[in-house]
Amino acid sequence: MKYLNKIFKTILTKKVIATIITIAIAYILIKIFNKVISKILITGRDKFEIKRRKSIIKLFQSIFKYLIGIISILIILDFFGIDTKSLVASLGVVGVVLGLALQDTVKDFISGISLILENYLQVGDIVTYNNFTGEVIELGLRTTKIKQNDGQVLIVANRNIDTIINSSQKTAHLLLTIPTAYEENESKIAEILTNVISKAIKEKIILEDSKYLGIDNLGAHSVDYLINIHCDQSNRYPIRREILKRVKTAYDEHNIKIPYNQIEVHHGQDI
Repeated sequence: MKYLNKIFKTILTKKVIATIITIAIAYILIKIFNKVISKILITGRDKFEIKRRKSIIKLFQSIFKYLIGIISILIILDFFGIDTKSLVASLGVVGVVLGLALQDTVKDFISGISLILENYLQVGDIVTYNNFTGEVIELGLRTTKIKQNDGQVLIVANRNIDTIINSSQKTAHLLLTIPTAYEENESKIAEILTNVISKAIKEKIILEDSKYLGIDNLGAHSVDYLINIHCDQSNRYPIRREILKRVKTAYDEHNIKIPYNQIEVHHGQDI
C-alpha cells in the first residue's frame, strides 16, 4: 500500500496534472481548429476551388499543430521549473545554426508554403516528375506525394517542385487530329465536325469553347483536320474517346473515308 500511495502521490502532483491538462487542451484546440477551418474554407465552393482550398487547409492545420505543440512544450517545461525565457533565447541561436545546417529542409518548408498559396499544385492534380506520372494525393510542408495508377507512391521534396510538370488546370484543352481522305470536300468535313462538336456541347459533354479549327496538315495519305475540345480535366480521357467515337459514327453516316495503309497487288499481265 505504501508503494501505491507513493505512486498516486507522484501521479497526482500539480505538475503532472497540469501537464495532462495542457496536453488535453492542446489536443482539443487542434481538433476544433481543424473542423472550423475546414467548414470556413470549403462550404459552398465549386469542386476545383475545393481542391485548392483542401491543400491550403492542410497547410494551415500543419502550421497550427506545430505551433500549439511548441507552446505546449514550453508551458509544460515551465511547470517543472525550467527557465523557458532563457530556453527561447537559446533556441533562437540554435535555430540559426540549424537553419544553416538544414538548408534543404528550410527550402522544402518555404517551397511547400509558396506552391500551395500560389496555386502551383493542388491535391488531385495529375503531374509528371522524372517520367513518373500520377495524382497528387498529399501536399505537406516538406514533401509532396504522387500516386501512380498502379498504386506506387513517389515522395518528392518540395524544393524540387519546379521540375514537376502539372497537367491539370480547371479545364483541359484537347487538340484532336482527324485524318480524312483527300477526295472528301473540305466544306462538308467542316460541317460534319462542327455538328459533332455542337451536339456534344448541347449535351454538356464538352464546354462551349470547343470548336472546329480547320485543316492542320496535308499528309502523305490524308488531310488532317483539327478540332479543339475543352472539357473537365478529370474526365479528359473518357471525353476524348467519346468525341472520337462520335466523329467515326458521323463519318460512317456520311460515307466519309478515313484513310489507312493499304497494299495494292498487281498481276504482271495487268501492268
